[in-house]
Amino acid sequence: MTPTPLLAAHDLELRYEGAPAPTLAGFGLALDPGEVIAILGPSGVGKSSLLRVLGGLQAPSAGKVLMEGAVLRDVHPRVAVAFQDPCLLPWLTLEANVAFGLDFKSQPPLSRQEREARVEAAIREVGLSHARRLHPAALSGGMAQRTALARCVARKPQVLLLDEPFGALDEVTRAEMQDLLLKVVADFGAAAILVTHDIDEALLLADRVLLLGGAPARQIGEWRVTLPKPRGDYVVELGKLRIEILQILHQAVRRH
Repeated sequence: MTPTPLLAAHDLELRYEGAPAPTLAGFGLALDPGEVIAILGPSGVGKSSLLRVLGGLQAPSAGKVLMEGAVLRDVHPRVAVAFQDPCLLPWLTLEANVAFGLDFKSQPPLSRQEREARVEAAIREVGLSHARRLHPAALSGGMAQRTALARCVARKPQVLLLDEPFGALDEVTRAEMQDLLLKVVADFGAAAILVTHDIDEALLLADRVLLLGGAPARQIGEWRVTLPKPRGDYVVELGKLRIEILQILHQAVRRH
């Protein structure tokens, strides 16, 4: 018997009111525990819209999203979403930003001790215990993204949905955040879907790479990457995959 995927999507379609055609059509995936899937595609193809649907932030026009076999109709307490903008509240400390959302109605009720323990563990996981009293204005870009990731971790998610979270960072900080993401996934037994336009990032982090293209957008390619992580030394192997993905991506862009 095939195990039930942690998160699954079946025949998703997304159409905006007044649009002559859907943005997304016929999309499906199955995410297993501990797996990292990267979704690649050109700008404007609908990657961020797809992520909002997968996270229950936006209803699909057709099709369905399932969380552990149950239809996802709203945000789920075990699904956490992080964006390119860390979205930190400037009047709250780092610690309070990490705790923000734990008291929402969609979250299971926590005692004060449980809440504090979760926040403490999340801040420690991303290496920011020394900065817990700082406000966002005093944080670097990398620290802000670590805080956003800690806010997700504090919810003890089964699924992390990441919308180009490292796109605005310099290369060194970006590499550090990529390593941290893999550590969080391993330490907490979570699974992740990473939306990115960076082929190298997808190949370094993902177990599977899905390519979106066309109008309406649909999956036009899939690659399973079986190289062990970290993959920084597998230049030749990853280079071959990169060329293959680029060729298909360029063909898709030329057709549309």
